[in-house]
Amino acid sequence: MPKSSTSSRLAVRKTYKLYVAGKFPRSESGRTYLVDGDNVALASRKDARDAVVAARAAQPKWAGATAYNRGQVLYRIAEMLEARRGEFKALGVAGSEVDAAVDRWVWYAGWSDKIAQIAGGANPVAGPFFNISAPEPTGVVGVIAPETLLGLVSVIAPAVVTGNTVVVVASNPQAAITLAEVLATSDVPGGVVNVLTGRAAEIAPWLASHDDVNALDLSGVGDSELATELERAAAGTLKRVVRPVSGVDYSEDPGTGAMTALLEIKTVWHPKGF
Repeated sequence: MPKSSTSSRLAVRKTYKLYVAGKFPRSESGRTYLVDGDNVALASRKDARDAVVAARAAQPKWAGATAYNRGQVLYRIAEMLEARRGEFKALGVAGSEVDAAVDRWVWYAGWSDKIAQIAGGANPVAGPFFNISAPEPTGVVGVIAPETLLGLVSVIAPAVVTGNTVVVVASNPQAAITLAEVLATSDVPGGVVNVLTGRAAEIAPWLASHDDVNALDLSGVGDSELATELERAAAGTLKRVVRPVSGVDYSEDPGTGAMTALLEIKTVWHPKGF
């Protein structure tokens, strides 16, 4: 029998594709670019529009799920991320950062059924009425993500735990798409998280001006001029814009601000019974 030769085998090279509607399509433009020798899909404005359509379609059902159920899904993400720890380390992510990212998912999972208690409540009014303020998700959020894995998790988790869906523009494509592979096996409904890889300066303006995007998170925009341009574009459709101060340390306690920034407060009046 002929001897097998492992030295002549060609390894299967991975192409890091987009993550839209729970699937991993290539860019509709067919474009790719190289990152550390890996082929990565270069998203276009059409891909951004497709991702918004997927996020909008998924949002009502995700927001309608119980807070307890959303917390379970986030905890499942933490489990799967823990199981694939070695893959992220192979991409150059420090083990301590992977651990922190796992813990961050668990932390936000615990807030899923508690955030309404601190963001809403019964208001005192003069009259025979109940006046109740209840938080609701903003809707579809465009996210320009930070480069680190922990930063990426720290902007996705607070948005989705409260019932929003997201379209993420990732600046670290290998880690972002590997995280998308974790999401795809973690009971996250398709369309809740969509990940686009490419140039933020090319994709973000289309998200900022899109009529069906309700909020914009600029956490990963380091160029102040680009951030200002995106804010102006978002003003045309009255989007809520989150623009953190530069130099955010994602290893610190995140607090509840990232969650409440993407919530709307609905106030309901109801007569008291006699």
